[in-house]
Amino acid sequence: MPAKYSLPSPWAEFLSAVDQSLSSKVEIHCLGGFVLTVVYDLPRTTADLDYVAIVPNSANAELQTLAGQESELAKKYRVHLQYTGGVSDIPEDYEERLITVPFGLSELTIKVLDPYDLVLSKLTRNSPKDREDIKALARKLNLSFRSLISRFEREMKPWLPNLERHELTLQLWREYFAD
Repeated sequence: MPAKYSLPSPWAEFLSAVDQSLSSKVEIHCLGGFVLTVVYDLPRTTADLDYVAIVPNSANAELQTLAGQESELAKKYRVHLQYTGGVSDIPEDYEERLITVPFGLSELTIKVLDPYDLVLSKLTRNSPKDREDIKALARKLNLSFRSLISRFEREMKPWLPNLERHELTLQLWREYFAD
């Protein structure tokens, strides 16, 4: 992970405008292409910043009005925020490992999933793009397959439906990892 984070255009301008428009402090828990690109420095583009949780939850309507796909800011900057809560399966204790990204915003706090949680968030969908993202992230950060499996076993296996399918997917991903 880069030691210093910088927001490329148009994200810098967009998030600054969102930050200045918020009526109170808001924290979002982010994953997806934005995190891969801006935080983990993978060569990828995205037009949305996906978040799975917002604190306080009551701020979601305001945030979507300000910065959702149909908002004026989204039309102006051609990027948007997208709430994906309930769409991605993520490890139970992901909140304990969130990384706060210091973008210099005053009202909006952006926290991102750690690399292993980010990989596991792609397990259910497992699209070709997801596999490319996982491969690139695992190789760039030299991620451990044993650590990934350990987290899966502890924090996802007990409640995840279609367990056999997910275990097979993990075994197919094994080649992307260091061990």
